[in-house]
Amino acid sequence: MALKQVVGTYGVALFHVDVPDVLLGARRGSPLILGVGKGQNFIVSDVSAIVAHTRDVVYLDDYDVVSIERDQFDIVSLAGADASFQVSKVEFSSEDVDLGTFPHFMLKEIFEQPNAIRDAMRGRLSIEECTAKLGGLNMSSRELRDVDRIVLTACGTALHACRVGECLIESLAHIPTEVEFASEFRYRNMPMNKDTLVFAISQSGETIDTLAALRESKRKGHRTLGICNSVGSTIARESDGGVYMHAGPEIGVAATKSFTSQVIVLTLLALLLGRIRNLSSVQGIEVISALESLPDLARQILDQSAQIEKLTEKYVDAAGFLFFGRQYNYPIALEGALKLKEITYKFAEGHPSAELKHGVIALIGPEVPSIMIAPDDAVYEKNLNSIEQIKARKGPVIAIATEGRKQIAALADDVICIPKCPDFISPILTAIPLQLFSYHLAVKLGRDVDKPRNLAKSVTVE
Repeated sequence: MALKQVVGTYGVALFHVDVPDVLLGARRGSPLILGVGKGQNFIVSDVSAIVAHTRDVVYLDDYDVVSIERDQFDIVSLAGADASFQVSKVEFSSEDVDLGTFPHFMLKEIFEQPNAIRDAMRGRLSIEECTAKLGGLNMSSRELRDVDRIVLTACGTALHACRVGECLIESLAHIPTEVEFASEFRYRNMPMNKDTLVFAISQSGETIDTLAALRESKRKGHRTLGICNSVGSTIARESDGGVYMHAGPEIGVAATKSFTSQVIVLTLLALLLGRIRNLSSVQGIEVISALESLPDLARQILDQSAQIEKLTEKYVDAAGFLFFGRQYNYPIALEGALKLKEITYKFAEGHPSAELKHGVIALIGPEVPSIMIAPDDAVYEKNLNSIEQIKARKGPVIAIATEGRKQIAALADDVICIPKCPDFISPILTAIPLQLFSYHLAVKLGRDVDKPRNLAKSVTVE
């Protein structure tokens, strides 16, 4: 009776002193999960809290109210609907949410990225057909070919993955693609024709703004797919289909392996759409070969962790940082700045390096280092020019560059090298050293790396 009068979102669990053996839970908008054990039941907001006790869970729907005792539970719906439910198995175990030998979950998850990359691709690459297989989209090749526009919507780090996806889909599949802040999607009256395909992307599958964007898109009749990590999450259940990332649990608040997994899934999507349209079989094999090389290339970057840690000693007193990149790596400049802000609490901004002279150059000075993402790609020479502009104004430069490039090593104050690779997979390889740089800098500053101030892992309220 009380909840029928409540306005807004909630995820609640409560006891009553007169009924000490019963725990009540209810959700609307915020995630709530029932853990089903032997002689014990649980109410949690994230399954990682209970995997040491049970791997059987029920993902509650909006307006569900659950009452649990040690050996039984009951679910009813305030919406008057049939409160049917399904008991799901959690994919990961208690060992997956254990620190092991790592001092922080964030560092553990950075180092898990080679495996996360491999798991995101597992069973989804077809050498015979030179394409990707994404059966969860629930769309035929004919339906996919009819798509004439794609909208990617997300928040935070997932939004940056979308911006990489925009470049990938337009480059490999030649489909016009737009990225929309999920928080703005439902408040805009964006023109979308009937052949627009919408993707809502969220690690948790519970991000309130992304969920609202998904519902608005479906309300307007658009096919709306999800890309998320949590099987059974709200976005996974309410979307018309989609792709699971299979990244495993991510405990650290700052997203790391979920970002690279999202980019991998979007690359697979771009490959699939490209092969339906314009990519030849030879080009398809080239993309597959590049993707299959990624885990080993990522390990080569992780081997530089100690070198990157030493580098941060030089910049621990910097007033702030500027991040620059172009094309595929402009989103990585945004993501690198976000990571640094989240866990070091230092000022950081990401910009297209071509925009340097359009106002940003006023911030350049000895006290503000610039991190220039300049792999060996079509705009390498342009990025060299930007570095020269920064150095001419006495700005320190840390370059993320392809190994073997002596010219950039002579220009920049410091260089972090990535292996040579095609430009469309470079964003994953340039993101990893920036994650390590932010992590090691935050540790040196004494920050709480896994639980930075004012932040939550899943943003489930507006």
